[in-house]
Amino acid sequence: MKIAIISDTHDNLTNIKKVVDWLNKEKINLLLHCGDINSQEATDEIKNNFKGEVKFVRGNADHNLKDLPEKIEFEFGGKRISFTHYPGTAKELAQTAKYDLVFYGHTHRPWEERTGDCRMINPGEAAGQIYKPTFAIYDTNTDRLELKILEKLE
Repeated sequence: MKIAIISDTHDNLTNIKKVVDWLNKEKINLLLHCGDINSQEATDEIKNNFKGEVKFVRGNADHNLKDLPEKIEFEFGGKRISFTHYPGTAKELAQTAKYDLVFYGHTHRPWEERTGDCRMINPGEAAGQIYKPTFAIYDTNTDRLELKILEKLE
């Protein structure tokens, strides 16, 4: 089962639409947004157009989205997963040894590292403010992670 991980969209509706359209085409059934979506309009764009399940956490730029949780934990495809916006919180979660995967955002930089047996993964930023817009796809069956660069999507 494949999971899409996106972060730091910062109201870039054009890029959000491109990502969501690609995810629907690829029949991805779970999307995790690691914060800094910025507005209800951007949240609604994803909720109304993504054909699978979507989970959001709150980032530091989500001032109008106070109802979003700071972190979420769940099981999916046999993997114990948690996600948050902040790298420090992600590190703390990974250090508990309760999770196989911890996803996070905030730095806008794609990154992967291990803490014990836990993979900590940042999908980069989808907004394209600092770096090229990216997101990640994780396959629970193969344990394979792919970084997707928005401009190279087919």
